[in-house]
Amino acid sequence: MNRKHTISALALAAAFGASGAFAEQLNVVCSNEQAWCDLMTQNFKIDTGIDVAMVRKSTGEVLAQIRAEAGNPKVDVWWGGTGDPHLIAAAEGLTQATTADVGGQLGWSLNMTEMSGGRAVGVHVGLLGIIYNTEVLAAKGLTVPACWSDLARPEYRGEVQVSNPNSSGTAYTELATLVQLFGEDEGFKLLAAIGANVNQYTKSGSAPGKAAARGETTIGIGFMHDMVKLKKDGFPVAIVAPCEGTGYEVGAVSVIAGTPNLAAATRWVEYVLSAEAQSRGLEVGVYNIPSNPASATDPDAPDMAGVKLIDYDFATYGSSATRERLLARWETDVKYAGGAIE
Repeated sequence: MNRKHTISALALAAAFGASGAFAEQLNVVCSNEQAWCDLMTQNFKIDTGIDVAMVRKSTGEVLAQIRAEAGNPKVDVWWGGTGDPHLIAAAEGLTQATTADVGGQLGWSLNMTEMSGGRAVGVHVGLLGIIYNTEVLAAKGLTVPACWSDLARPEYRGEVQVSNPNSSGTAYTELATLVQLFGEDEGFKLLAAIGANVNQYTKSGSAPGKAAARGETTIGIGFMHDMVKLKKDGFPVAIVAPCEGTGYEVGAVSVIAGTPNLAAATRWVEYVLSAEAQSRGLEVGVYNIPSNPASATDPDAPDMAGVKLIDYDFATYGSSATRERLLARWETDVKYAGGAIE
């Protein structure tokens, strides 16, 4: 047998398990931080023997992808990212109800499961907040932002960074939060006023916080658990829970409708809901609030009881019609308010 045929034979042998059946492989699209995506892929393989092909994308990108692939899905599971797009995918029949046991999860996780007819299961909570670089703020003689309305101050012109809600679930959560806090018209007025101070709309929701940590912008908007990691990593940052109140995400996991790998996809859902798997996130600086009450947490992680939270209306703002209408209005009323780049 020549070398080419030897390689082909080895590759074929590797694709087969001991039983003679093709080895399982799961295709997962991940909307969490890359390090968390990678660690879960590694651990799932070790614990189950199932290979995972993982790609990381923001929630808006994933929703567009699974819409385009409806009826011929290229991925089996969508893990992480804000719950609103997961609810939209569920309502559009792009995902299917899981048979995994979700009974032991916290109440907000069970609410997500019930709301979606079992098609989206809550896996973590993230609280929306503001981060600023303490050294840059002091050097520029700027006042500390304490509220959403503060971000509209003229002194912050060019000092604020936030992601684009078309691609980022984080930014859509911000948009929906301000609309719920102030009413739609007043909320958009504030978004436009803040937009006049925005220096860049990023693709990723965690990018503004990282830019603030590096001193590339003074202020960023994002989820507090990502900010906690930056602070624990030693960056000169402070975290603010806005005085008016703030919204939050319920990150979710969903099985794609029509997946040919349903058994493996179900095992993934069960795995990411387990206390053992959720606790491992601390190894890579994941400080969100996990759905399994037995999961380990960090004392510096955000606490829902310690923050003024709005009664976020997931049913309304997780609907396709509401999301598309608000995004269209954001394009006309907010996006070019300050000439920010993307």
